[in-house]
Amino acid sequence: MKDIEESPLTRKLQAFVALSEDELGVLERLHLRRRSITAGGDLVHQGQSDQAAYILAAGWVCSYKIQSDGARQIVDFQIPGDFLGLRSVLLRTSDHSFEPLTDIQAAEVFADDLLEAFEDTPRLAAAILWAASRDEAMVVEHLVGVGRRDADARLAHFLLELGERMTLVGMGSKAGYACPLTQYHLADALGLSSVHVNRVLRHLRELGLVTFQDGHVTFDNYDGLVNFSEFDPAYLDQTGPLLK
Repeated sequence: MKDIEESPLTRKLQAFVALSEDELGVLERLHLRRRSITAGGDLVHQGQSDQAAYILAAGWVCSYKIQSDGARQIVDFQIPGDFLGLRSVLLRTSDHSFEPLTDIQAAEVFADDLLEAFEDTPRLAAAILWAASRDEAMVVEHLVGVGRRDADARLAHFLLELGERMTLVGMGSKAGYACPLTQYHLADALGLSSVHVNRVLRHLRELGLVTFQDGHVTFDNYDGLVNFSEFDPAYLDQTGPLLK
């Protein structure tokens, strides 16, 4: 039970609900079907049906859509504690693809297992609904970023959001976090060119706000970066459990 208490998913869900021993036991059962997957090919591909969802335990994944001309739009990045393909299990068909960006550890969860867990533990079901709603809130915020923020504020806001997410699962702080993303990944997520991303990162570093180098994001001036990007983390809803 100790392992599941310290798992990234448990840390994340406890931002919404204080999980009981029974609920932790159900979470532990959802983690039983473990898989190790190497970086590269799609874990779930766009249009796929009748597949499992996954709970990401270690590593990074990106979710993306491919346009008819082959252009890729990264929808988001998944970190430990996130569900992969949850919507596609409940809706039966995946509307986007998932690709491991690093070697990952993930628990495979079939629809029947998930629905049984929902039936047995309604509070856990509510917590997973909260996690899915939070993911939707992040996508809305990304849409606002692409549509209304200039490139500097857009990238700064995104790095801060990742930092908040990593901190929630015990893998980051206001000092920074490990981050395997490349400038090409950031470009595909933020609607910028990789050259523009490079220019923005240099500018933010020169302002003494943040440094992204050698796979690590360092917040040189956290409060200054928050003010610069007008970052308000309220949409992430991480201030404490609503259900005791």
